[in-house]
Amino acid sequence: MNYVPLYTKYRPQTLGEIVGQEHIKQALSNAIKLDKVSHVYLFTGPRGTGKTSTARILAKSLNCKDGPTLTPCGKCESCQNIINSVPIDVIEIDAASNRKVEDTQEILEKIQYVPVNGKYKIYIIDEVHMLSTHAFNALLKTLEEPPANVIFILATTEIQKVPDTIKSRCQRYDFRRITVEDIVSRLKYIAKEEKIKITDDALNYIARTSFGGMRDSIGLLDQLSVFDKEITTDDVDSILGRLSFDVLKSLADDIISSKGENAVETLEKIYEAGNEPLQILTGLLEYFRNVLILKQCKDEQIPKLLDGMNSEHVKILREQSEKLELHQIIFLIERSSHYINELKSSTNGRLWLEVGIIDLANLTVNTSLLELQDRLSALENGTVTVAPVVQPMPRPVVQEIPKPVKIEKTNDEVPFKEDVKPQAEVPVKAEIPKAEPPKSEPPKAEEKEFTPVPKSAPGAKNSTADKWKSILLNIQSPATQAMLKWAIPVKVESDEVIVSFKNEAMVKQISESKKDSIVAAADKYFNQQKTKLIIKVFDANDLKKESASAETKKEEPQAPVVKNEVPQKTEETLQEVEPMIEEYEPEPDIEEENTETESKRLSDQTEMIMEVFSGRHID
Repeated sequence: MNYVPLYTKYRPQTLGEIVGQEHIKQALSNAIKLDKVSHVYLFTGPRGTGKTSTARILAKSLNCKDGPTLTPCGKCESCQNIINSVPIDVIEIDAASNRKVEDTQEILEKIQYVPVNGKYKIYIIDEVHMLSTHAFNALLKTLEEPPANVIFILATTEIQKVPDTIKSRCQRYDFRRITVEDIVSRLKYIAKEEKIKITDDALNYIARTSFGGMRDSIGLLDQLSVFDKEITTDDVDSILGRLSFDVLKSLADDIISSKGENAVETLEKIYEAGNEPLQILTGLLEYFRNVLILKQCKDEQIPKLLDGMNSEHVKILREQSEKLELHQIIFLIERSSHYINELKSSTNGRLWLEVGIIDLANLTVNTSLLELQDRLSALENGTVTVAPVVQPMPRPVVQEIPKPVKIEKTNDEVPFKEDVKPQAEVPVKAEIPKAEPPKSEPPKAEEKEFTPVPKSAPGAKNSTADKWKSILLNIQSPATQAMLKWAIPVKVESDEVIVSFKNEAMVKQISESKKDSIVAAADKYFNQQKTKLIIKVFDANDLKKESASAETKKEEPQAPVVKNEVPQKTEETLQEVEPMIEEYEPEPDIEEENTETESKRLSDQTEMIMEVFSGRHID
């Protein structure tokens, strides 16, 4: 007599024997009791959760000589035909191999025949999502209104591939993954009946490895039953091709301790023992997953989440989790997953395995969160030592006079007092005649906090040209930026932006295609909406107006910033200021500068236009 696999031998024969799925057992039992059996059922759920077994039990309950009943006898001809898979009244169809429309039409032609032994003719279509679109369409009308003595039971693991038109005609039942406790209880019963010696840890490990599938668990127990000793978790690992806990623990210790050389040596021993690179990295990924569970989850959740770990294993994992921070464990998991993907697409698996282990062994170096926080805090507080920039002639800040004066003074020429701190600054408005010394001294500050004044002319920071350059930075298109660099900004204010071009063709092109980009950039710069924009042909008077406006602003003296008091005029300060005024070189006038560069700009603009429009120059 041929050997019968355990998952076939111990297949449930009644609704009461189905493990888990209490909601489905209750619903089908009530339907049989109340004689409210539907003509189409759709069973969906992960593999090995009892879909086909439930379909067969339902068929037996309906076609048994005592049926419909919740406890089919299993001895009548109809029950025996179902148990032995004899296709008389209950026909099982594999949709994966009978997916054509011709196969479906053959089924539909046979449903008109009455059942032979039972009350119903029942079609069980497994993996129904594999049917073709034409086959589904051929089945639609029959599923909606089948003959009175015909019942369809559809089963699938991928419900999303079943058309909605099919699902709407069925009573749907979703099978859940079977809990670890229910699987372990069933495995203990089978092991006892088959006289298989196995530890509780191994049974728990098998249950967790099957991911909620009863058939997979029983099949693995059947495979392990050939051992002539008590079965342990190491035996389960050897059958599944997994690394033992002790091997993974040794490799993880080297990685956590950032001992790259030791990790490579340990890896070499594991590889020479016959383990494949993908197998090694997959086992390491699962190991770090368990470390993460111990790091993040509550103690009462750990027994349910860890894969077959005894108390000693949990203790070791907890010690390792305390050496790592949460983000470090996540990094190790992410990098392990990355190298697993690289292995799957690579022809040199060992190379990527070694690279991955060395990379993992260096991820924890200098990544302590506490260290990073300390470094960040030091940067924020300004306590990090930075090499000072050499400034041979630091200049103190002095107030402006009607014409900009470059004042360069060393620390020896302008004394500073340590007892005065730069706080509670009081602006004082004062005018300094040419023949008199300035009324205020430079602001006093501590030497270690003294910052030299930039050499740029005062007021240039917010000039029209600078504002226009800032607006250009907000334009994303490099081509648009290149074209607008030839624009001459006339006015750049929040109420109005005026730019000009020396070529009417450029004005027309910019107005038609680039105006919205300029308005958007100006809105972003001024933090407003719908900035008024004017694009015009260049007029030299515009620059004169702008220059006159700038001169007017320069003539308004700014109040110096002093410290709670205004120093009196002294002969000494007069002597200090006079040589500074002599050193002053006036800034070039804006109109003169534009006149000098006008011809060059026009030439560059002409070249740019020729390049954009693929033109040529005609004398």
